[in-house]
Amino acid sequence: MVAFNSRPENDDDGLVVVVVIVPRVPLGATVITPTALADCRSKGVDPCDYLARHESCDWGDLCEEDKQANDRAMCDGGRLLSAYTVDDDLKLWIITEWDRSVTTILLPEEY
Repeated sequence: MVAFNSRPENDDDGLVVVVVIVPRVPLGATVITPTALADCRSKGVDPCDYLARHESCDWGDLCEEDKQANDRAMCDGGRLLSAYTVDDDLKLWIITEWDRSVTTILLPEEY
């Protein structure tokens, strides 16, 4: 992802700041279950927002022990799990497989 931030029009130096965000988690193929997609759509939620958090190692609503397990898996190549509470009726899990070949967005009850 690349974000551009330019100075106000009245600034004469012509400086443009470019911020490049490099994902920390290789996602592989990214898929979402039909039920998770339907629930996101019905609530006007973009699951890509949560995918971006997962990709940047924001593990969401996990306990500290599970967050530490993910941090170790980043070095050791284990599976990664993020959990996000969107609202009282919608929770999303995102799982990246140990070999980083596939990342799945799903509902906890679909696991």
